[in-house]
Amino acid sequence: MKKNTYYAMAALLGFGTMASCDLDEYNPNSISSEESLATEEGFYGMQALCYQPIYAQLYSVFDFMQMAECGTDIWWCDRNRTSIEQMFYYEGLTPTTGKGWDKSFTQLYAALGLCNTIINTEIDESSDDAAEMKALQAETYFLRAFYHLQLTTYFGPITLVTGSPEESMTLKPKRNTLSEIYAQIVSDLKYAEANLPLSQSNRARATKKAAKALLCRAYAQGAGQGLSDEQGVSYWQRAKEESEDMIERMADYDAYLYDDVSDLWADGNNRDNKEFLFVAAGQDACSDATLYNASSSFTNKLFVYCYCNQKNLRELSLIEDDQYDPLYGRTNQSELAPSEYLLHCFDPSWDQRWEYSFQTAYFGYSMHREGSKKFNDSRVKWTESASESNEAQMSLYGISFSDDKTHRIVPYVDLNLVTYTAGGNQYPARVWPKGRAAVGSSVTNEEVEAMLTDVKKIYANPYPLDADDNRFYLYLYPEWDTKNYATYDRSDRVYCSVAIGDLFTDDASGYRRYIANQEEMKANASYISKNTNVYTERPSLNKFIWNYEGVYYGSNMQIRNGDVPVIRMAEVYLIAAEAEQKLGNEAKAAEYLNVLRKRAARATATESDYKLASADEETILDEYAREMCGEFQRWAILQRHGALADRLAEYNGRAAQSFKPYMVWRPISATFLQQIDNKDEYGDNGYGTTASSGLDGYLQ
Repeated sequence: MKKNTYYAMAALLGFGTMASCDLDEYNPNSISSEESLATEEGFYGMQALCYQPIYAQLYSVFDFMQMAECGTDIWWCDRNRTSIEQMFYYEGLTPTTGKGWDKSFTQLYAALGLCNTIINTEIDESSDDAAEMKALQAETYFLRAFYHLQLTTYFGPITLVTGSPEESMTLKPKRNTLSEIYAQIVSDLKYAEANLPLSQSNRARATKKAAKALLCRAYAQGAGQGLSDEQGVSYWQRAKEESEDMIERMADYDAYLYDDVSDLWADGNNRDNKEFLFVAAGQDACSDATLYNASSSFTNKLFVYCYCNQKNLRELSLIEDDQYDPLYGRTNQSELAPSEYLLHCFDPSWDQRWEYSFQTAYFGYSMHREGSKKFNDSRVKWTESASESNEAQMSLYGISFSDDKTHRIVPYVDLNLVTYTAGGNQYPARVWPKGRAAVGSSVTNEEVEAMLTDVKKIYANPYPLDADDNRFYLYLYPEWDTKNYATYDRSDRVYCSVAIGDLFTDDASGYRRYIANQEEMKANASYISKNTNVYTERPSLNKFIWNYEGVYYGSNMQIRNGDVPVIRMAEVYLIAAEAEQKLGNEAKAAEYLNVLRKRAARATATESDYKLASADEETILDEYAREMCGEFQRWAILQRHGALADRLAEYNGRAAQSFKPYMVWRPISATFLQQIDNKDEYGDNGYGTTASSGLDGYLQ
C-alpha cells in the first residue's frame, strides 16, 4: 500500500500535529509557520509547544498513567473488573491502535519533532534576542531527553530522533541500541544542566534542578539495562554520584525536601511546591487572563480514575447525582484500586504517608456560607433534618443511633462558592469542628466562619479516626495496625466501619482480588447487610484530588487542574538508596531511606518505629511503593530491577497468569507500525504481530 510521506513523518516525528499551548499565556498558532522561527516571539511560541504533551496528554489523563503504573504489584482493577485488562493484567496485550500505550508512543514522538526544530534552529548570535533564544534551546534539550527517556523506558530500543524533521523523515526507520539512546539522553541532560537557570518565572519550565534530577533517573533506568558509560563506569555508580551530589548540594540547585510529608501534599502548597523539581503545571482558574474554556486541552481527570464513586452509597453519602458533586466530583471511571500488598506496605500507626496517599474515611459536605446562595440548594443534601431522617437506611450499614444528636452523622466540611469570570465556580472547603450537632439554617455566615478551621488537605482524613467522630459516614480501617486496632468494637462507632481485609477474597482461579458483589461482601462482613453497595468501596488514591480556589474547572466535576509532580526531591533520595544497595552498600542505602521515613513519621512515633539499619532490594522496592505510589514510576522501577515476573507472581496473581517474558517492554505502537514500510523488520517487541520482535542486536 502506498503511504503518504506526511503520515509517516507524523507517526515518527509528529511535527505540526500539536494543538495550541497555553504555557505562559501565549498562543503560538497565531504565528505562521514561515515566521515562527524568525523572531524571538515566534521562536518562543514554537518552543512552548514542546511542553504541551506533559500536561495536556501525559500527566492529566489515564492513557500514560495506566502504562506507567498498571501491570505491577501495587495496582489492581476496581472490583476485579475486565477494564483496561491489557494494562492491569496483560490479558490480550498487543499492538492496538487508539489504546493508551499506542497514544503515549505517538504523543512522545510528536513532541520530539518540535524539540528538534527548536534545537536545530541556527540562532543569530548578534541579535538582541540571542541569549533568550539560547536559553529556550537549553530547555528543549531537557525536553528532548525527557521524551526519549520515556520512550526507551517503556518501549526499549526505539529510534533516536535528533535531526530536523526534513532530515529525519523516513518510511524505513531503524532502531538504536540502548547504549546509543542513553548516551544521547545523558548528553542532552548534561547540556541542559549546564545551561539552564536555577529558577524560572514560570513554574512549568525546566530548570537546572530538573535536569540534574532527570539525569539521576536516567542513570538508574539505564543501569537496570546493564549499561556503562564510555569510560566503562557502571550506570549504577553514575546514579550514585549524581544523586548524592544533588543531595549534598541541594541549596546550590535551589532544591528542597519538606521536613513533614503533610506539607508536601498540602493543597496550599500544590502550586509552587518547593519539593517538585519538574512539574506538569495546571491552569489557574483564579486568573482571568488564562485561556480557560471547554476547548482547552489542559484538563486533569486523573482523580476520576483513582476514586471510588460515593454515589454508590447514596444512603450514606446523600449524593444522588455525581455530575453536580463539588466534593468528590464525578468519579464514574473508578479503575485504579490499590493492591492488598500496597496497602499492607504501610504501617499507619507511625506513617503519615498512609492518609496522604489514601482516603479511607468518607464524609459529606454542607454549603452554609454566603456563596452557597448561588448554588442549587436542592443539590446540597446535608441539612439538619437529613442527619435525622435516614436512620432506617443507615441501619443497613451497621450504624445505630442514640437520642443524642451529636451522634448523628453531620458534614465534615463546608464548601463555599466563589465565581471567577473566566474560571467559573470554585468550591474551597473548610472543616467543621468535631463533636457537634447539625447546624440549622438560622446560623449566620459570621458564626459559621468562626466555627470552621483549615486543614492541610481535606481528603487526608484524621488518623486514627476517633470512634465518636460523627463527621464521617464510612471508615475503611487498617486492621493490621494493632497499635490502634488490636480490638475493634463497632458498637462504639458512630459511622459505618469496614475492615480493609474484608474487601478482599480468594478467586476461584487462585489469586487474591477485590470482592465484586453484595454476596461476597456479606460472606466477608456479616455486620453489613448484603443489600448495600459497600463492596464498591476501597481506599482511594488522593494525590490527584485537590480542593482550593483555582483548581476547579467551573461546573465540570470530572476535572481538577492541580500541579502534578513529574519528578520531586524524594525520588533523588530513593535513587541514591537504590544505587547504594545495588553497589553493595546496604547500610548507606538505609540512611537515605531514613530521611524520608523520618519526615513521614507522626509526632507520636519513636525512632524505633521508622529507622532502618540496612536496606536490601526488597526494602528499596517497598519504600518506593510507600513514597511514590501513583506517581507514574512503578512499572519502570520493577522493569529496571528485573522484578516484574516475581512481583506479579507474589502480589498480582491475575496479571501473573498472562505475563510473558517479552512483556518487559510495552508493545510498539500499532499506529506507527501501520505507517512504515519495514514493520516486520522494525518489530513489535515480541507480541507476534510482526515477523520479528525487532530487538535482536539492540539490547545493549
